Amino acid sequence: MAGDPYKELGVSRGASADEIKKAFRKLAKELHPDKNPGDKAAEERFKRITAAFDLLGDAEKRAKFDQGQIDADGREQYAGFGGGRGGGGGSGGFSGFGGFSGAGGPGGRASFDDIDLEELFGRFGGGGGGARAGGRSPFNGKGSDVRATLDISLEDSITGATRRIQFSDGRTLDVAIPKGAGDGQTIRLKGQGAPGRGGPAGDALIELKISAHSVFKVDGADLTMDQPVSLYDAVLGGKIPVRTPEGTVSMTIPKGSTSGKVLRLKGRGAFANGKRGDLLAKLMIALPEGEDEALTKLAQKRRDEGPVRPFRD
Repeated sequence: MAGDPYKELGVSRGASADEIKKAFRKLAKELHPDKNPGDKAAEERFKRITAAFDLLGDAEKRAKFDQGQIDADGREQYAGFGGGRGGGGGSGGFSGFGGFSGAGGPGGRASFDDIDLEELFGRFGGGGGGARAGGRSPFNGKGSDVRATLDISLEDSITGATRRIQFSDGRTLDVAIPKGAGDGQTIRLKGQGAPGRGGPAGDALIELKISAHSVFKVDGADLTMDQPVSLYDAVLGGKIPVRTPEGTVSMTIPKGSTSGKVLRLKGRGAFANGKRGDLLAKLMIALPEGEDEALTKLAQKRRDEGPVRPFRD
C-alpha cells in the first residue's frame, strides 16, 4: 500500500482542513471497533485512518509532510538516509503511521473534541484529547450503552416501585420506577452499561412497558372500569367498596342508579404529561345469585301494574 495519508483518508492533497476532518469522521464512524467487534481488518484500518488524521489534522505537521521534511510516521527526513521526499512526493514507510503507543514523532495531535465523535468513542484521553497524549490508545473511551425492556404493572407506574431486571450476561439490577412513569419511558442507569476501554463504563437504558390490566383501561390520564353494584344498592343508594390502583376506597352510589351510569373518583386515575387523571367507574347492576322470592314477587307485581317506565339516563 502506498505510504500516503491523503489516500488513506480518500482526499486530495489540496483538500481543506474541513474536508479532511469530514473524511476522517465518516471513516471513523464506519470502522470503529465498537461497531465491528472482532473484525481485525476494520480495527487495523481504523488505526491507519486515525494515524493519517493525526498527521493531516495538524496544520504544522501537514505542512512539513507536504514539504518532505517528515515522513508518514512523523519522522524527520534527511537527504541521503533513505525515504527522503522532495516537495512532498515519493513513497515508502507507510505502515500504519506508527504513533499509537505514544512512541510517535514530535508534536501533539489535533483534538477530537471538535469532531463530535464522543457518542461513538467516548472522549479521548487528556492532554488536548490527543491519541498519543500520555501514551494512551485511541481506543480509550467510554463503553457502549446497553438497552433493555422492563415490563411493569399499571400500579407500579402510578405509585412507583423498585423492580429487578436481568441482562443477557447474567447481571441483575434493581430499577427504581418513578411515581407517574409513562409507557415507553426510558430510565438511564449511569455506569451500568458495557465497560470502557480505559474510560468509564457506558449506561444502561431501561425502557418501561406497562402491561395491560385486567380491571382498568387507560384513557389518556383517566382510567375506566366496570363496577358491579347490587340491585338493592342501585335502588336504595349507599356506599360500596371500589378497587383503585392504590387500594380499595368507599364510593357513594346515588339512590335509583341504573346500569351504565358513570361515577367519577377524582385523582384516582393514571398520569399524562405530569398530571393525574380520574377513575371513571361504570355501574353494572348485578342481580342476586339464586332465586330471591321477595324480589320475584315485587317484579311480578310491577309487571301486572302496567308497562315499566323507561330507564333514566
